[in-house]
Amino acid sequence: MKSRQWLLAVGAAGLITALAHGSAAAQTIQKLRVQASFPPTSVAMDGFKLYSDRVRSMSAGRLDMEGLAAGTVVPAFEVLDAVHKNAVDAGYSASAYWVGKHRAAGLFGATPGGPYGMDELDFYGWLHTGGGLELYHELYQKELKRDVTVIPLAWVGYQPFGWYAKPIKDWADLRGRKCRQTGIFAELIARSGMSVVNMPGGEIVPAAERGLIECAEWASPVDDMKIGFHIVWKHYYLPSVHEISPILEVLFNLGTWNRLPPDHQQILKTAAWEATVMQRLQTNLWNHDALQELTTKHGVTLHRTPDDILKKILETWDKMVEEESAKNAFFKKVNESQKAYASKVVPLRGSAYPDYNITKNHYWGEKPVASAK
Repeated sequence: MKSRQWLLAVGAAGLITALAHGSAAAQTIQKLRVQASFPPTSVAMDGFKLYSDRVRSMSAGRLDMEGLAAGTVVPAFEVLDAVHKNAVDAGYSASAYWVGKHRAAGLFGATPGGPYGMDELDFYGWLHTGGGLELYHELYQKELKRDVTVIPLAWVGYQPFGWYAKPIKDWADLRGRKCRQTGIFAELIARSGMSVVNMPGGEIVPAAERGLIECAEWASPVDDMKIGFHIVWKHYYLPSVHEISPILEVLFNLGTWNRLPPDHQQILKTAAWEATVMQRLQTNLWNHDALQELTTKHGVTLHRTPDDILKKILETWDKMVEEESAKNAFFKKVNESQKAYASKVVPLRGSAYPDYNITKNHYWGEKPVASAK
C-alpha cells in the first residue's frame, strides 16, 4: 500500500512539474530585432508599429518585435544582407532597394504603371492569389541566394511625382535637374536626362539644404511633410504613375523563421494583413490633412503633374520591360505573371465597376483637394 501511495505521489509530482514546465514554455517570450530602412518619424514606421502591436496582442505577449530605425545596426540599404547574415532577426524595407542586386526586385511593389494598370488592391491580389508571393520568395531564395523569407507589409499609398525647387513644364524640362530617386524608377527617369541620386529618406532634406539636390520623391503627402520637404521646396507635383502600388516588406532570417512555432508564423502573416489595410485606410485621411496644412500653413503650391510626363513614364517603362525581358529570364517570368493576372482583373474593374470620378464629381465637383494648379 505504501509503495502504491509513493508511486502515486511521484506521478502526481511529475504531472505537476510537467504542467509547470508547459506553462512556462507557453509564457516564454520570443523577441525579434527588426531593423528598418526608414527614418523613425516616417509613416512607414507607423505601419510597423501597428504591425508589432498586433503581433504582440495576438500572441498574448509571447512574440515581441523591436523596431529599429534605419542606421541602428546597418545602413538603410544593407538591411537585406543583414537579415541574411542574421545580424538582425528581421528587416523592414522595400524591394525597390535591391534593384542593384537583381533587376526583378523592381517588380515587387514599386513598379511603374501598376504594373499594367493594377492598383494596390490588384497588386495585392496578384501577390496572394496570382502566384506573386511564390515568385517573391524565388527572387530572394533562388535568384539572390539569400536566407530570408518575405511577408508583404504596409501600403504607403500612391506616390506623388515629387518636390521641386522650380516649376517643371514637361518631360524635356527634367533634363539636367539633380534629383533624389530610387529603385528602378531612378533608371527610368534618368532617360529624361535627369541627374539622379539615390539616398535614404533621412538624408534627403539635409542634402537639399546643402544644395546637393534640387528635387526628390519619397512617399506620400503626410510622409513627405513629416520628413520636412516643405522646408526646402515649395513646388509639389501629383499625381504620378511611377509607383501606383508601393507595398513594403518584412524580411525574416530563414533560420529564425523556421525556429518559430507554427502559431507564431501564422500570427506574423495574419497581423500583416490588418496592419497593411489599416495603414492604407488611415493614410487617406492623413494625406488629406497634410495637403491642407502644406498649402495653408507652409506656402506649398500644388501642381498637377504634366500629362506629357505621365505618358512618357509609361512609354519609357514599356521599353525598359522589353529590353530587360530579352536578357533576364526571371524578370521576364515575373513580368509575364503580372501581365497575365492584370489582363483579367484590370479590364474587369475598368468595365464592370463604376468609374470613381463619376460619383466623386457628382458630389464634390472636379476641383481637387487644396486646388492643385
